[in-house]
Amino acid sequence: MRYITFSKNIFIPVTNVCRNACAYCVFKARSLEEAYVIDKREFLAIITNKGSATEALFTAGEKPELANFSHFFIDRLSSSGCSSLVEYTKELCKLAIKHGLLPHCNLGVLSRAELKELRPVNASMGLMLETTSELEAHNKSPGKDPKLRLEMIEEAGRLKIPFTTGILVGIGEEKGDIIRALEAIKSVHEKYGHIQEVIVQPFLPKPFTPMENKKPPSSEELKEVVRAAKEILPNEIAIQVPPNLTSPTELIELGASDLGGIAEKTMDYINPESPWPREDKLRRRVAPYELRERLPIYPMYIKKGWYSEEIRPLIERYADEEGLRKGDGF
Repeated sequence: MRYITFSKNIFIPVTNVCRNACAYCVFKARSLEEAYVIDKREFLAIITNKGSATEALFTAGEKPELANFSHFFIDRLSSSGCSSLVEYTKELCKLAIKHGLLPHCNLGVLSRAELKELRPVNASMGLMLETTSELEAHNKSPGKDPKLRLEMIEEAGRLKIPFTTGILVGIGEEKGDIIRALEAIKSVHEKYGHIQEVIVQPFLPKPFTPMENKKPPSSEELKEVVRAAKEILPNEIAIQVPPNLTSPTELIELGASDLGGIAEKTMDYINPESPWPREDKLRRRVAPYELRERLPIYPMYIKKGWYSEEIRPLIERYADEEGLRKGDGF
């Protein structure tokens, strides 16, 4: 392995109104007072202070139109002239592109029509599979049905969308469940060739959630999962380990090759207790491996031309001849 990759992003939480109620989540609004939808002025203030980031990472609660506080969400969107999460996020993506950012949307389960609508304004998209098992942690989360999530991942493949997925380790699954999830991802990729990375993300207990007293997976358990991922997944799929949630050096030695997005200007809204390490510190942590910056679309898909004319100018501005970040961000 010649180098380890990462990207520089701006983390944009579009809304925390969500139809799911996962037993480990602190992102979802639990009351009307906590609910928000990012407005365009706030969004513009964030992206105009993007620093050296090239990626706008859009996250949101899933299907907020069907959630508690849906009236709040719909009212806020109406004031912007939009009627759905996808329509509103597409407008934000267009603004991000104008300000030099390549969008990557992870908005939960989307239909084929919604994927098609977002594809032209995204460099890549994502959806965590998490697991192929039915778990107690997801009892109140209709969108965490593994069949629904695999169907969306397949639709993204049919549409030639460079895609990120992953597994969540430690939420009540058995060892065999992890193997089955990795094999399911491999099977979809073998059909469509669109999965650029698989995240191995550990569960971390959050206060005031039903799983607040559950232990996170041990470092040995994470090593086992990375070993299995390296054995099962095709070589062209990167194995990503988030450096704010793991000790990446040991996992790199077992096959991890990417550290995901690092935000200089924004926090991790999904894991607010875990700040991202600074880039200089990260370089020291992964030594002797070299750290190289990439875009939200991986080099293989840049070479294949799996992107729209709307984002071509940014890809040509940022990508070097290898498909990584020109000048490595310096």
